[in-house]
Amino acid sequence: MDAGVPITKPVSGAAMGLIKEGEEVRILTDIQGIEDFLGDMDFKVAGTDTGITALQMDMKISGLPMTVIAEAINKARPARLHILEKMLAAIDKPREELSPFAPRLLTFKIEPELIGLVIGPGGKTIKGITEETGAKIDIDDDGTVTVSAVDNEKAKRAIQIVQGLTRRLNEGDVYAGRVTRIIPIGAFVELLPGKEGMIHISQLADYRVGKVEDEVGVGDEVIVKVREIDNKGRVNLTRLGIHPDEAAAARKG
Repeated sequence: MDAGVPITKPVSGAAMGLIKEGEEVRILTDIQGIEDFLGDMDFKVAGTDTGITALQMDMKISGLPMTVIAEAINKARPARLHILEKMLAAIDKPREELSPFAPRLLTFKIEPELIGLVIGPGGKTIKGITEETGAKIDIDDDGTVTVSAVDNEKAKRAIQIVQGLTRRLNEGDVYAGRVTRIIPIGAFVELLPGKEGMIHISQLADYRVGKVEDEVGVGDEVIVKVREIDNKGRVNLTRLGIHPDEAAAARKG
């Protein structure tokens, strides 16, 4: 529960032991390692406050009557409930969010025709994502993507990259991008992982710009709008006509 795993009810358990001398039987509650080693039975009982969820037994004798088994189960109940009470005193319900240190196994869908784009030539693209994030990525033929990672940030980064590669750009979309290179007539901006567009010098500001470098530099974050996607798939961007609410939403991602 502390890790944020959503469970229906908390479960506690107790290990029951047994010592048998001739016909005399003694049942031990909550045994330790030495009692397990020297005893004739190790009987683990786990369950909630309303019932048993699991049983496991190791025996060193040939058999036991059902009355002894029933007695061990009955004696395990108060022990289980006592342990459960102590557990609930520390934490009585699962955390609302999964622990950032808990391993992740997350799935989402992409369009099947975009699978090749994510994999890349000879698997180059998907290997690059794995190397960058440390997450493992598997893609089924129907477009189901499964991301497994040892922590939340690695999983989120891998998902962000894949979704960026497969997201379709539309005219009017607003992004918080980063300037990757500058040429005399404009600046190239990475909008999503692997997707770039260009801001023409005339679209950098609502006044005449003498040099692109006067407005932006490589590495700068800029808020841009997709102005046009031409018939060759080239993305033309603008910094003009962007509402403050659109800019705020783009910064939040």
